[in-house]
Amino acid sequence: MHLRQVVPTDLPAILEIEHAGFTAAEAGTPEAYAARIQAFPDTFLVAEEHNTLLGFVCGPIVADELVADWMYDQAPTNLPTGGHQMILTIAVAPTARGRGIGGRLLSAFAESATAHHCQSIALTCLADRIPFYQKNGYQVVGVSTSQHAGEAWYDLVKEL
Repeated sequence: MHLRQVVPTDLPAILEIEHAGFTAAEAGTPEAYAARIQAFPDTFLVAEEHNTLLGFVCGPIVADELVADWMYDQAPTNLPTGGHQMILTIAVAPTARGRGIGGRLLSAFAESATAHHCQSIALTCLADRIPFYQKNGYQVVGVSTSQHAGEAWYDLVKEL
């Protein structure tokens, strides 16, 4: 397995993985993912093995310290240096789960954010996913203000 930056032709596989891991209300649209691929391809990584996408992680580098709902709709471009790395989505194909791919994606994202001189990495997640992120060095900082999909989300941060 290797990690690489996204390319536009990855979109169908990304959408398949996205819809396998999130409810219809939670999942990003094809238009949103196409905009993310265009806006911040250097912070959109995919895990691939034998020409098959196994997972991905994506998000912009912005001045905001926490993920906000507007970021899902507007696909901001990355700051040239500094700021905070956001994770809008991390997902692994159901057939590839349990192989450490999510952890490898998070590690690669942290390396990239450090090289970019980011101060932190932030994400939101549902309560049942908190232990995974804590295992990967993230701390819960509170309940998110997110209204996404009408669910209770938690803000997590990893200081760099």
